[in-house]
Amino acid sequence: MQPIGGDIRLTIESDELDFSDVKLGDSIASNGICLTVVDFGSNHYSVDVSRETIARTALNELKAGHIVNLEKAMLPTTRFGGHIVAGHVDGVGMVSKLQQDARSIYIEIEIPQELAHYTATKGSITVDGISLTTNLVRDNIVSLNIIPHTAQVTNIAKHWPVGAKVNIEVDIVARYLERLINKSAASSMNAPSPQSQITEAFLADNGFMK
Repeated sequence: MQPIGGDIRLTIESDELDFSDVKLGDSIASNGICLTVVDFGSNHYSVDVSRETIARTALNELKAGHIVNLEKAMLPTTRFGGHIVAGHVDGVGMVSKLQQDARSIYIEIEIPQELAHYTATKGSITVDGISLTTNLVRDNIVSLNIIPHTAQVTNIAKHWPVGAKVNIEVDIVARYLERLINKSAASSMNAPSPQSQITEAFLADNGFMK
């Protein structure tokens, strides 16, 4: 981690990530943050991190030697194995509970209150770049169960103790639905028909909201 003019140049090494097709300007999600490659080698890459990104993410929790979750940008031909993740962190959450649950790990994460309404029980959320399914949402507490495979191939077991700060990205579909609902409400007040048929009642009736 090298300070440069108020920003940080971050260099990440990995013997597991395939660097054969990496090039300058590519995006690699690092703990869920979409960062641009400015230098790379056979087993490492470097990114410049702005003060804005540092302020809005949990990057300032990182130290040299810290394990981070990595994912290259998905290709259009790649099998889709999770939900849509943009790498645009919405806020920072905190691990508030962690305990063993049979072979899995039960975790509760406190997320910013302003993001809570974008989450739903059995919905999707991204935590430190990991696409996860929510067990339950209570106010701004999201509960998750981490299966052994996920714990093994991510940094959860080593860097998610109670009190740990984590990057949160809510489901982008929820953001677009909110936009459509707000636009529909504004249209109904200011314009004659035709109006959008997407309302909160419509979404609830069709299983998009609880």
